[in-house]
Amino acid sequence: MARNAATRGEQVALQEKRYGIWQATSWAAYQARVRSVAHALAELGFETDEVLAILGDNRPEWVISELAAQSLGGISVGLYPDGVVEEVEHVLSHAGVRIVVAEDQEQVDKLLALREQGGIQSVERIVYYDPHGLELYEDGGLIEFTELERRGEQRERERRAWLDDRVAAGDVDDLAILCTTSGTTAKPKLAMLTHRNLLSMGRDLIDVDPIGASDEFVSFLPLAWIGEQMTAIACSLQAGFALSFPEDSSTIQADLREIGPRMMFSPPRIWESLVSSVQVRLDDAGWLKRKSFGWGFEIGRRAAEARLGGQPLGPRLRLAHGLAELVALRPVREQLGLTRIRRAYTGGAPLGPEVFAFFHAIGVNLKQIYGQTEICGIAVLHRDGEVRFNTVGTPLPRTELEIGPSDEILLRSPAVFKGYYRNEEATAEALDAGWLHTGDAGYLEDGHLVVIDRAKDVMKARDGTPFSPAFVENKLKFSPFVQEAVVFGGDRPYVTAMVSIDMANVGTWAER
Repeated sequence: MARNAATRGEQVALQEKRYGIWQATSWAAYQARVRSVAHALAELGFETDEVLAILGDNRPEWVISELAAQSLGGISVGLYPDGVVEEVEHVLSHAGVRIVVAEDQEQVDKLLALREQGGIQSVERIVYYDPHGLELYEDGGLIEFTELERRGEQRERERRAWLDDRVAAGDVDDLAILCTTSGTTAKPKLAMLTHRNLLSMGRDLIDVDPIGASDEFVSFLPLAWIGEQMTAIACSLQAGFALSFPEDSSTIQADLREIGPRMMFSPPRIWESLVSSVQVRLDDAGWLKRKSFGWGFEIGRRAAEARLGGQPLGPRLRLAHGLAELVALRPVREQLGLTRIRRAYTGGAPLGPEVFAFFHAIGVNLKQIYGQTEICGIAVLHRDGEVRFNTVGTPLPRTELEIGPSDEILLRSPAVFKGYYRNEEATAEALDAGWLHTGDAGYLEDGHLVVIDRAKDVMKARDGTPFSPAFVENKLKFSPFVQEAVVFGGDRPYVTAMVSIDMANVGTWAER
C-alpha cells in the first residue's frame, strides 16, 4: 500500500458507483483512509492479533477496514451479507470479535438482535458505512464510518510516526485474515492465512499470467470468499490495478460493460449464467441474427480448436474469423462486458467443457483454477496455449502436487495455510509435514491435474461403476432452463437427479 501510494499517487485505486456516477479514490487517498481508520481502531482499543469482523457487500470501506486492521497487526474475518444468523453468531463468538464493521441497517439490525439474545456477548462496537435508516438509532455502541475516519485523522495529526512503527513491527508470517471454509453445516471452520500465504499466491499467479496496473477488476463477488481476496487484495496490491465496485447487484452486467475489466475471476455459476443470458437473447432474436451468430460461432469454435491444438489458422479460416469477429463474436462480448478481458478464470467448482468451449469460441480465453481456501484459493491453473477442458492445468511455481492414497490430491507451497483457528483436531487432519490434504480425488494426465470430485462424494452404482454427481449436475446446468440440479443414486440400479428450473428463462420460453 505504501509503495503504491508513493509511486502511483493520484492514479485510481478504487472506484464505486453511486447514483449512476463513478466516485474514484486515488492510491494516495486510499492509503490516507486506511491510516485514519487504523488510528481510530487503535483509539477503540483494537490490539495486535485481535480479530475485526466485516459484514456487508463489496465497498471501499470493506477493503479499507481490512487493511487498517492488518496495519495494526490485527486480523480480519469477512462475513457473507446473506449468511444465516447462526453462522454469523458462530464466527463472531468463536473469534471473540469486539468490533464489527457492518454495511447498513439490515446488517446492524441483525447484529443488534443477536446481541440482545445474548448470542454475541463479545461485540462492543458496530461501525456502519451506510447510514440510511440508522439516523435515529441511539445505541451507544454504534459509530458511523465517516465519524470513525474523523477521529482517526485527528489522532494521526497528534501521533504521526506511531502507525509507521506499528506496521514496521509486523512480520510476514503474522496472521492476515481468517477465511470461512465452505461446508454443509452452519458452523464453518476458520482458515488462518498469513501475509506470506497471500503474497506468495498473488506473486506466483502474476508470474504465470502477468497482471499489471492497467488490468482493471470489477469486484462484485463477496469479499468474504477467498477467490475475491485473491484478486481484490493479494493481486491488486502487488500489481497496482484498480478495483471497481458496482452500485448494486442489479447493475453488475451494465457496470461490466461500462468498465470493460481486463481481469475476471468467478465461480462456474457466473459463467454459466452468462451463457444462459446469451442463449435467451438468441431465442428472442430474429432469424437473421440467429443465423449470423450461428455461423460466426461455428467459425469461432473452429478457430479456438486450432489455437488450443497449437495449429495455425489457415488463410480461409483467418479471413472468415475476422468477419465472424465483426458481425457476431465481438457484439456478444460487448453485451457481456468482456470486450477488453485479458485474464478470465473460473474456480471453486467444476465447469462443464461446453461452457469452456463457448467462451473460447467467442474469443474469451477462459482458464480453470484449482485450489481451496486452505491454499489461498489457487494452486493449479491452465497455462496459455495449454487449456484442456477436462483438466484444471498444472501447478503454480513453488507448488508441489502429489496423488496420495485413495487418489487424494496433496499440495504443498508457501501459500498453504497455518491451520484452523482454535481447532487443533481439524488442523491435524488437514496438514501433514506441510502437505495439505485436500479431500479431493484426482489423477495426473500428462502432467495436467484432473479433478474427479470430493473423495467422499464419488459414488458407485450398484454394478460398481464409479461416478461423480457434480459432473452430471454440471452437464444438466448447462441448459439455460436448469438453475440447479442435485444428483444421487449411490448403490442404486440407476442415477437420479432433482432439477430446479430457471423461472425467468423458462417463463420467457413459455410466453413464446
